Amino acid sequence: MRFIALAAIIFSVPVFMVLLQQSAQYRRYLYFAVGLLPFIMSALNLDAAIISWASWPGQSKGMIISLLDALALAIVIRSRRSPLFFPFAAILIAYICAAALSIAFSNNPQASFFYVWQLSRMFLVFWAVANICMVDDGPKMIISGLVCGVALQAGFAINQKLSGVVQASGTMGHQNLLGVATHFALYPALAMLMASKKAKLPILGVIAGLVAVSFGASRATIGLAGIGVVLLILLSMARKPSARKTKVAIAGLVILAIATPVAIASLQQRFTIQSTEGSNEERQAFNRAARMIFADNPMGIGANQYVVIANTKGYSEKAGVIWNRSSRTAPVHNSYLLVLAETGFVGLFCFILVLIVPIFMALRFAWQNRRDPRGDIALGYGVTLIIFALHSFYEWIMLTWIIQYMLGIALGLLAGLIMQRKAIQRATLVARRKERQKSEANDTPALAKSS
Repeated sequence: MRFIALAAIIFSVPVFMVLLQQSAQYRRYLYFAVGLLPFIMSALNLDAAIISWASWPGQSKGMIISLLDALALAIVIRSRRSPLFFPFAAILIAYICAAALSIAFSNNPQASFFYVWQLSRMFLVFWAVANICMVDDGPKMIISGLVCGVALQAGFAINQKLSGVVQASGTMGHQNLLGVATHFALYPALAMLMASKKAKLPILGVIAGLVAVSFGASRATIGLAGIGVVLLILLSMARKPSARKTKVAIAGLVILAIATPVAIASLQQRFTIQSTEGSNEERQAFNRAARMIFADNPMGIGANQYVVIANTKGYSEKAGVIWNRSSRTAPVHNSYLLVLAETGFVGLFCFILVLIVPIFMALRFAWQNRRDPRGDIALGYGVTLIIFALHSFYEWIMLTWIIQYMLGIALGLLAGLIMQRKAIQRATLVARRKERQKSEANDTPALAKSS
């Protein structure tokens, strides 16, 4: 069955290429699918393993390909643009190289290679999305797919909550995974809603995002979602105030106020079962173990190796990590410390660049293009990455394939917007130059005649 699934995904590449060539309508559907697929792939099993280590206790479970990989490959083949044409490609490649370097220090090189493979898939999606966003309606279709994806997850979360589930996770397997994924739809949707009267679907994205966050009952997700909404509203108003933005801001804050009691009720229900004190102590123990690992291995222990090394080398025991299955099979709940322990200071430096550089460029793009709707989308993703960077202090799932797909989409969307704007500016300059040359050519005979 695995080989049938692999064959189906591989042979879908030429099918996608034909559809991309057929008509603009088919292309729009496929661009929409790029945003939707990360939310539904796990539930529908739209991937297959070339090599599968399903029981491996790391963030990468094998050498896997998905339907989104096939679609992304078809898009980049058709576009024929080099990935180095786009911003952020160099820092992504640097991070992949840092992960590849860690293989040399790994006790299990094949397991570490699995993470390099996973990052390469993220890069492929980044490359495809950047190409899509060179087209005018490309960003809109991808964000529409993200919005519909989070709306589906919110629907499942509502059903789970009504069925008595304390922390709803939709179809994504864990409430924290759903919460982090929600960031990538919520803030771009709110940014589009504030920017345009024509935007209707983003309303669904904002409401669904807040529902998914509230019912997930994750402290970090709820707190950061509120911070992100307020931050985006303030930055958008400062960038370009308008009467519409004021109305949307008021409505957004009202919705946030309505969602707050729901979120608090979910948290209270959770904490009647689970102690916050125990959770905090466990996180501190994980952090101590990760720092011990780095102190002994400045170049890292190898990507995708944390759980095995922390247990077999005694770091978890020394740090006081509780001896139970859920604790001893989980990585440190801090993406920065996990990257540091596994790929060393080189990997951490590259990982930070992957987050900081796009945030800076997104905010700069938004302020340099205050009258351009692209600036609003860039601002939405700038806030997304700020919240993502903050959330990385509390979660390790930033290194899983679903969230890395989301990150690849966000970076690709920003890169495409930047290059699309540059292409428009170049075309405008060329048109003005030609118009000036034509005007000068028309003036020359008149000057000759008068002389």
